[in-house]
Amino acid sequence: MKVIVTGGAGYIGSHVCKELSRRGHQPVVIDNLVYGHRKAVQWGPLIEADLLETEKIEAILKSEKPEAVIHFAAYAYVGESVQDPAKYYRNNFMGSLSLLDAMRKTKVSKIVFSSTCATYGVPAKVPISEDFPQNPINPYGQTKLMVEKVLQDYGLAYGLKSVALRYFNAAGADADNEIGEDHNPETHLIPLVLQACFDSSKPVTVMGTDYPTPDGTCIRDYIHVTDLAVAHIQALEYLETKPMEDFSFFNLGTGNGASVLEVLQMAEKVTGRKVAHSFGVRRPGDPPALVADGQKARKTLAWNPEHSSLENILRTASSWYQKNSI
Repeated sequence: MKVIVTGGAGYIGSHVCKELSRRGHQPVVIDNLVYGHRKAVQWGPLIEADLLETEKIEAILKSEKPEAVIHFAAYAYVGESVQDPAKYYRNNFMGSLSLLDAMRKTKVSKIVFSSTCATYGVPAKVPISEDFPQNPINPYGQTKLMVEKVLQDYGLAYGLKSVALRYFNAAGADADNEIGEDHNPETHLIPLVLQACFDSSKPVTVMGTDYPTPDGTCIRDYIHVTDLAVAHIQALEYLETKPMEDFSFFNLGTGNGASVLEVLQMAEKVTGRKVAHSFGVRRPGDPPALVADGQKARKTLAWNPEHSSLENILRTASSWYQKNSI
């Protein structure tokens, strides 16, 4: 099938495009290249456009005639969303509404949405299942939750078939070293840890050592980006077989958490180098632990995160980093 991939020049979107192509589908990327990379679009055409350009998006959909859309395009810096919420509500929420309006006008009725565990806010306990209350604590999480609500309403009113995938911590890189994690600025732990491995002048700061966890540092559920890519294809297949027009949602995580210090230790094991690091105070709003209950995706989508051992995540990320950053 032909699939429009918004934000397909980004980290997760480009991996999904590769997986789509590997399975015989045709990805068509729409990206404004604000944060995406032209070089990451290797498995289909790139159409430069902003989702807020509704008429242009409608024209693209009319011309391409896709069977479905996978929607990644969004700003994703939590701290920036607190400092400049207008930017996030306009781009993430209004951009999504623009896309959905264009889909309605062109009768494209299936969409897989890139959501986030940030919609849960600070959970009362872990692991987090899909029936936990959604109480985002920042504008980034709010925008994702708002789009989820719209998808639900559009299913009831307009017959839209949609799946929202709530990621935990995406990490790792393509095993073939063709694409990987390349943000500017970089805020994710694993790329920062690898940078500190190979450049001692850029130590990583461990933000907080007094959390109620075994070693005092935050625990997160790291999921390999290739496993995330596979989940999107399985979500598309699920939409193809669903008899009803409605909204479905799934957590994507391994159910296993790793602390910040465990990530540092694994990076040292994989690279054979020391991680230059320092210790800092807690970052406001960081929960002690975020770990997924991913059983729903395993049962319903037959999804199995087979690439997501912490060691494999660090090995693939390190290989990508050494090829592209040193």
